[in-house]
Amino acid sequence: MYSPPDDPTRERMQAAHAEALHRLGLHTSGPYAWGWNARTISSLASTDHWLRIEATPDDRAAARELDEGISGAENLPDAVPRPRLHATTTWTKDAWTYTADLLTHIPHPVISPHTPELRADPGLDDRWWTELRGALDALATVPTGRETVRTLWMRRTFPLFLGVDAPDRIERETGHGDLHWANLTGTPLTVMDWERWGSVPAGFDAGLLHAYSQRVPAVAARVRAEFAHVLDTPTGRIGELAALCEMLQSVARGEYTEIAPALMHRAEALTGRRLPVPPQR
Repeated sequence: MYSPPDDPTRERMQAAHAEALHRLGLHTSGPYAWGWNARTISSLASTDHWLRIEATPDDRAAARELDEGISGAENLPDAVPRPRLHATTTWTKDAWTYTADLLTHIPHPVISPHTPELRADPGLDDRWWTELRGALDALATVPTGRETVRTLWMRRTFPLFLGVDAPDRIERETGHGDLHWANLTGTPLTVMDWERWGSVPAGFDAGLLHAYSQRVPAVAARVRAEFAHVLDTPTGRIGELAALCEMLQSVARGEYTEIAPALMHRAEALTGRRLPVPPQR
């Protein structure tokens, strides 16, 4: 989904890719697929597997939770359609920790392969929406100790980006944590990229998907209708505000400039006040 990085990063990540092939006894075909900030590199591995390598600086790797991400997602309910994990290996080199995961290759494409934002109506049918709602409902009840959207982050960023304090009590559920249109396939539905799943404010996933739908009002309205049972509640409002806060933090870094006015308008509608001028990065 992202462009290739600078030459040193590309060479380092391609070397890690080759190391993963050696460790897992694989050969690959097809081009590389790059993740955000070149932290991941992926490719086909045979016709029915997908090899994904993630790089984490050693100073952050030490704090990673044992059950996190893709390996922990393997234990989620079958009602949550996702690629399955077949093998994994981890190693450290030159102040980086690399994790290689061999996953089921999903042959049908994601809805928005080049950006998390939706840019055209994909024409999803009622069954697709029912399956997505069912998957998130099944996921919501899974016990987890992983706090994906942290309370301390909300207390720090709500005043900065929304102009309101985070509530003292936040109702939580288990969520995907990165639900956007580059992580969802069309029919049949598969939810991709599980490295961030964990505890989120109730309504966060639906609020995030709604935010990424702003270019296509009909789909944004469908998201709101499908998840009205949570978004139209005081509890869901907090989750949607957390999603908007995360998006507005990205806007302050220069991302999502085209949908920034819509995000700001929605946040102001929920808070009932003008947004502060956020710190620029």
